[in-house]
Parts: sequence; C-alpha cells; structure tokens
Amino acid sequence: MVRFPYQRLANLFDALQLEILPQEELAKRFAVSTRTVRADITALNDILEKYGAQFVHTRGSGYQLCIENPELFSALQQPDRLKLSTPRTVTDRVHYLLQRFLTSAFSLKLEDLADEWFVSRGTLQNDMAEVREHLARYQLNIEAKPRYGMKLFGSELAIRACLTDLLFELHTANSSHPLLTPEVFAVQALPQLVDFMHILMSQSAIRLTDEGEQYLIFYCAVAIKRITDGYPLSDFMVEEGDEAVKQASSRLAAEIRRLVAKEISPAEEAYLRVNIAARRMQNVMPTEINADDDEALVDYILSYINAHYNYDLQGDAQLRADLLTHIKTMITRVKYQINIPNPLLANIKQHYPMAYDVTLAAISSWGKYTPYSLNENEIGFLVLHIGVGLERHYNIGYERHPQVMLVCDTGNSTIRMIQAQIGRKYPQIVMTRVISLRDYEQMAHIDEDFIISNARLTEKNKPVVVMSPFPTEYQMEQLGKLVLVDRTRPYMLEKFFDQQHFMILEEALSQEQLFKRICEQLEQEGYVGSDFYPSVVEREAIVSTMLGEGIALPHSLGLLAKKTVVITILSPQGISWGDGEIAYVIFLLAISKTDYEEAMAIYDLFVTFVRERSMSRLLSSENFESFKAIAIDCLSRI
Repeated sequence: MVRFPYQRLANLFDALQLEILPQEELAKRFAVSTRTVRADITALNDILEKYGAQFVHTRGSGYQLCIENPELFSALQQPDRLKLSTPRTVTDRVHYLLQRFLTSAFSLKLEDLADEWFVSRGTLQNDMAEVREHLARYQLNIEAKPRYGMKLFGSELAIRACLTDLLFELHTANSSHPLLTPEVFAVQALPQLVDFMHILMSQSAIRLTDEGEQYLIFYCAVAIKRITDGYPLSDFMVEEGDEAVKQASSRLAAEIRRLVAKEISPAEEAYLRVNIAARRMQNVMPTEINADDDEALVDYILSYINAHYNYDLQGDAQLRADLLTHIKTMITRVKYQINIPNPLLANIKQHYPMAYDVTLAAISSWGKYTPYSLNENEIGFLVLHIGVGLERHYNIGYERHPQVMLVCDTGNSTIRMIQAQIGRKYPQIVMTRVISLRDYEQMAHIDEDFIISNARLTEKNKPVVVMSPFPTEYQMEQLGKLVLVDRTRPYMLEKFFDQQHFMILEEALSQEQLFKRICEQLEQEGYVGSDFYPSVVEREAIVSTMLGEGIALPHSLGLLAKKTVVITILSPQGISWGDGEIAYVIFLLAISKTDYEEAMAIYDLFVTFVRERSMSRLLSSENFESFKAIAIDCLSRI
C-alpha cells in the first residue's frame, strides 16, 4: 500500500490515469508551473518504479501511463490508497472538525482531538475560526464551557443541512474521501438508498439531475443517522403540493422507516416532500407556469436589465422559459430555506463577471419589494441563464457545421452554459440534441459526428470529447477546427485606459478612502454624477468585487457614468477588501449606457488578467507606458 507524500501527487496520478495530458494543461489544472509538473512527474515515477509503471512523455501529446507489471500495479490501485489515518492539511482538519461537532452528542475537547491527530492544541484553535465561520452560515454556533469542552447548538434542520452540504462537497471533490465511509457516518444504508431512489423517481415520473439525486440520497442518509441517534424532526409543516411529489415523499418516508426500524413523524415526510420539489427538473413551456411570483420575478429581472444596462432580453423565449423553469423550484427552496450547493460559483463570478453584475443588480433591486432573500448560490444559477442570453444576442454572426450531441445531466443552467461556451469558441458546431447519461447508455447507434460530454463515457460508434462545465483551454482545443483570433482586448486598452487615470499608491488607504478619492476625481472631471459614489459603496456592500488573484473590480450598480473610463490603481502595500482578501491591482469601472455593447469586452479583459495570473507583473509597472506594455504582453499569451 502506498501513500503519496503530498496530495497534489495523488491528484496528478488520478488525472493521468484517465487521459493523456500535456504539461501545460497539467500546470493550469493544478495552478503550478510546468517546472513543478516535471518535478512532480519525477517524484511519481520514483514511487511507481516499485509498482512496475512509469509516466512517459510523448512529444505532441503529453504524459501517458505505461504499465510494465500489471500485477504489481494493481496493488497501487486499491481503494485504501486514498484513506487518511489523520487529517494532515488545514482543509482536512476543518472537514474533520465539522464532522465531529455535527455528529457528536457530547462535548468535545480540543486537547483530545489534538492528541488523536498528532497536532498541537494551538493548531486546532486556529482551525476553529474557519469552523465557526462555516457553521455561522447555518445559524449554528459552538459554546465552550470550562472543563467540559465545546458543543454545537442550533436547529435540527440547520444541522442536517450543514451535514448534507459537507457530504456533498466532499463527494464532489473526491468520492472516496475517508469521511464518506460507513464507519464514520454510519450510513450503511447508502447503497440501498441509491437503488431505491433510482426506481422511485423513475416510477413517479419525477426528473432530478444526477447532482440533485445524489444530494437527496445524502440527505436521506443524514436523516437516517439523526433519527437513529435520537434527533428526529418534530416541527415542520409544508403546503400541499404536486401529487406526484407527495406520493414519492410518502414512499421515501416508508423506506426510511424500514431502514431505521422506527416510526417517522409527519414533519420528516413533509421535509422530504420539500426537498424533492426543490430539486425537481420540469420540462414545461412558459405558458404552463401560472405562479404569479415566477412570472413577476422574470419580468422584473428582464425589464431591469433592459432599463439599466440597455441589454434587451425580453423577447428571448428560450431565456424566459429557462428562467421560469428554474425559478419555479427556486422559490420553493427560498420559502423553506433549503440551500443547494453551487460548485461552480467561483467560476461563474470569474467567467461571467458582466452577467453576474447585471443579475445581482436586478435581484438586489427586486429584493427591496419582496420578503424573499436569495443567497449567492441561487444568484449564481440565475447568472448562468442571463449570461447565456447575453452571449446568444450580443455575440452573433457565426457559421456552424459539425453535427454534435451533448450528453449532460447536471441541470438546465449547466446545459445552456456548455452550449454557450462551445458556441462562442466554435460557432460552426450545430448542437442537434441534449440527452442524459442514462439515455446515452441505452443507445446502440449515434448519428451525430461526435459527442460532447461533461463526464467520461464508453465510446460507441462515434468519438467522445470530455468537457467540464467551464472547459479548460486544452479541452476546447480538442474540439478544434477553428480558433478565433481575438483583437478586442488590445482595442479596449487603447480606448478606455489612459495616463490621466493611472496611479500608483505609495500610502496606505482603506477601501472607503480609495472609493471617495477616485469618485470625487471622476465627478470633478465630468465622468460621473453625485450618485456614482454611493452606488459604488452599495455594490461593494452586497458582494465583494474581488475578481481573484489580488485583482478587484469596483463599480456602480447600473450604468451611471456619463462617459466610460477605467481607473487603474496599483497598490504595492495592498488594500484590505474584506473577508481577509487583499487587493493589489484595482480597476474602478465607470461605464456609460452609450458604451454598453463594449462593456462585456472590458470585463473579459480583466478576466484574462486573472486567468493568466498577471497581478504580480502588472504591479511591477513603473508608469502607465510600462503597464500598458505588460498588459498587452499578458493578453498576447492566450
């Protein structure tokens, strides 16, 4: 049995078992240099030598696993390879601490855990700050009593939600994570739940995404554990809903009753009903959805975007249908405070910054007139729909030729997003149909030229191209017939950046002081009015404008500028941007309605800086001319 000396080696080993990858792609996936990749491959080969295998580099294709002794190599592939006896990293310790507090009926002492995990009490004390912050999102808190230790307090629904989210997060990152074993969570019924859930949803004609079904299975496992441990739900009521959902929840409650050998309260069944309804996918036309809240919200979002950003999406029937379908179940989740994870949230903010701001502004305005409050995860899902709609109408004019089938079963928004990504990069592609993983497995013959899938498939009579929801550059090249030459970003630099609005801050400033100084300058120069500064402050208060990699993009809610300009601020000392983040390169945007069509390209410029990790190079600029030269060089590398 082998244990890799650090986690990146284990991840690298797993990635290269699935496909042949060049070192440039590996460097991007693991956020390291190509030199580090070569060093890791050498370290891996030193380990694999004892197991009759090596990673061999082939020019033009990449690293490939070559197995000389299959018998020896099979020992390396045992599932136990991934098991950890103790948490070794900060992330692991936080996950282990969450698991302990969420499942323990007694108080816990950090001294005992420190001895068990071979770390100091001080180390765990530092980790507890992140644990408390994570639990606070669910209105859970930890109380400490001298000589007794620490214990978790909060509602049963919150504990279950936090525990289920943790399970789902760990499963998404690594399905073989040691905290997912039956020994840890006592969920021996999980295999039975998987089989039962497949049959139940099929017979009930209720369609869930693969992720939605997996989440529901994990919730049922958590419910079984909590009921078994003596923590049933006793007080939860729900309105009468769809008959199919009601019947499915009754059958699921009966199955849980059988597995725990205890009576199930009506509250348990009611909460199961809400969970099913909140994750149900509905293939309906807009005219078939009659809920006033759904229609009102869609109308408000689209009219707000048109009025404040000059993007007219109100006539997009596909966008309206997608939004209505999503919002119908979203409102159920919001009403009953059911949170569904959005694993793509960080990528959404980075890849769709313009759509994120447009959607956030609309939702923030709508929130002033409604009791509903949407969290970042829900907003992120709406951003995907709006982003796709923007791309569909404001990036047009391409020819499409190859016939392609998309295999994807992770939700309507993800499907639209993948279609938009492919359409933007390879517009000659014609997407003939979209099917689920299960439907694909049942097909004997494929008529299309090839298949694009978000998961690895067994090839049939046509080749399969695997693509993640936010495809890497390498994955897009695999599709490759045509690569579009981009001339937009250098043009943006020339048009909207100038010497007058470039500054290097030598003194230390707070975020508030920076905003006030820059907005006053813009107002004096006639670029903005008096309403610009408060709007910038309001936008920052909603969600941080930190884009990533030390680069921040403060701006107003809506297009309030009289003339478009970008203020470039370099701060070698850094400016605190909230949530422990520091901004070193700040681009304050003032965008006017007359330049709204070019606004998306401006955002894309900054996204490129983040992707290319350009902050350090940009920060080294001595003046505006050197900044512009470095920026153009960074943009030319993509």
